[in-house]
Amino acid sequence: MNTTTQTHGGARTGAGRKKNSGKFKEDTKVMRVPVSLVGQVKSTLDVYKSQLKSDVEVLEPDFNAPSLSIPIFSSRVQAGFPSPADDHLEDRLDLNKHLIHHQEATFFVRAQGESMLNAGIHPGDILVVDKSLPAKSSKIVIAVVDGEFTVKRLHKYKGKITLKAENPEFEDIEIREGNELIIWGVVTSVIHQYA
Repeated sequence: MNTTTQTHGGARTGAGRKKNSGKFKEDTKVMRVPVSLVGQVKSTLDVYKSQLKSDVEVLEPDFNAPSLSIPIFSSRVQAGFPSPADDHLEDRLDLNKHLIHHQEATFFVRAQGESMLNAGIHPGDILVVDKSLPAKSSKIVIAVVDGEFTVKRLHKYKGKITLKAENPEFEDIEIREGNELIIWGVVTSVIHQYA
């Protein structure tokens, strides 16, 4: 019996990366990206890798979960005496449709610390973050400064960028030359539980 050894083409034993190796700890996939988006994709991956090393908890929404709609009443809740005559049902509300406008660009982050208390963000709150929205001045953003995650109010003035705390006990973060700043997304909603 005559055998030949393949010298090129096809899969080679021992070639390529081992599964679940490197920083990602999960399978990876090769893909082609338009040249105009390479920088944005690279910065997103850099943020993802830095998040793996930090204590920030990023929660991915499950858009395949079944829809859950809850009754919503037409009357507004007053901070005084309620009106029993206004208790009729208006519609049903699906919080996914109400809170998430761009599914592909939305993720959740659990807040830590007290630097944003005056903006209504408390430790343990879940922030709904949209990566597709422009990071305009006065928006609350999830930012990565020199590899560290933070949630702050973005302030841009005369070319100067500051990440402002919403608690006078915390200092603002001034972005200076040499600092690396990545705006990861704009906070669109806060989920705060009382019970």
